Amino acid sequence: MIDIMLVLLIIFMIVTPLIAAGFTATLPKGDNLKPSPEQEDEVVVGVDVNGNFFLNTRPVTAEVLEETLRAMYAARTEDKIMYLKADQNLKYGRVQEAVEIGRRAGARVVATITEPLTQGGLFDLDGEE
Repeated sequence: MIDIMLVLLIIFMIVTPLIAAGFTATLPKGDNLKPSPEQEDEVVVGVDVNGNFFLNTRPVTAEVLEETLRAMYAARTEDKIMYLKADQNLKYGRVQEAVEIGRRAGARVVATITEPLTQGGLFDLDGEE
């Protein structure tokens, strides 16, 4: 247990200066979405347009991501959900890699985060019959 904590400490010491860089991705648009703001205790994995991984907006490598997720899910007795944000122009293989990393780390549910359509939804008839 102490070795996991030391690994996490080293990871956070290395990643902390990189936090200012942030996570930028153009999320895909979705129809009929319910607004649900992100909570602090949620596990959000992001993949930007260049294919870089982020964990709760902090850049991480694939190896570090899996180790960190495994430690996070081991500490949870329930609610092992991984929320996934990925750029809409990203190749599907990179998205699938993020899903597999989460699955191996212990995520039981993978939910995607999208942006709502601004117009022209599935049931938008604009007054037409």
